[in-house]
Amino acid sequence: MSTYPVTFEADYVEQRSRLTTFFRLLLAIPHFIVLTIAGIGAFFAVVIAWFALLFTGKWPQGLYDFTAGVMRYYTRVTAYTWLLADPYPAFSLGEEPSYPVRLHIGPPLAEYNRLKVALRLFYIIPAYLIVYVMNIVLELAAIASWFVIVITGKQPKGLQDVIGLGVSYVSRANALFLLVTETYPPFNDDQSRQIGEPAPATPLPQQPAPATPEAPVQAAPAPATPAGFEPPVPPPSTPPPAEEDDPPPGPFGPSSTA
Repeated sequence: MSTYPVTFEADYVEQRSRLTTFFRLLLAIPHFIVLTIAGIGAFFAVVIAWFALLFTGKWPQGLYDFTAGVMRYYTRVTAYTWLLADPYPAFSLGEEPSYPVRLHIGPPLAEYNRLKVALRLFYIIPAYLIVYVMNIVLELAAIASWFVIVITGKQPKGLQDVIGLGVSYVSRANALFLLVTETYPPFNDDQSRQIGEPAPATPLPQQPAPATPEAPVQAAPAPATPAGFEPPVPPPSTPPPAEEDDPPPGPFGPSSTA
């Protein structure tokens, strides 16, 4: 993961407004005016900071915060102009964490290299050449994206990635140009994110299959009765023979039989 003190984040949103995209440059004019005024202030802040860094090796905290704010505002305006973001940016030098493009700038270093500060104009020449090429690629990708969005209302992911790479590198290289950092930014920002992409689906835990209910035991079917067969009729039951009643007793006892 990159340890560069300036990191870039961009949210990918596919659906875009055709109307605001069509008039994007006109809508960005107020920001161009404010950004020009802020840029003039940042220029004088960097000149004063250059002398402070050369003699003390440290940034004045107030000047550092103002320069960092101008860098954040420049990144949002650039992202809006080149169609990396669709919402209208705020006129603010703050963090604006809700905006879909964000530039995070760490605190100033404890001490800066005075030699790199003194020779900064020569030190940044390779980075300046890379920024020059990246701006050309950025403009071409933004023009292609403008036609696609006006026709379809959607931002292709490939064009979004190219524009995001250009804005990211230019914004982080500005930190080197403006003395905020003293090392070259990595070409790819490992900490930048494309948050708008749907997260991969997490498989649900497998549930054990329900037990199959046992089928009820059925009684064996009775044998089929052949056609024309009549079951035998049981004979009528013969009542048992009645017992003979004893003769009634006589006056002198039971009568005797002769």
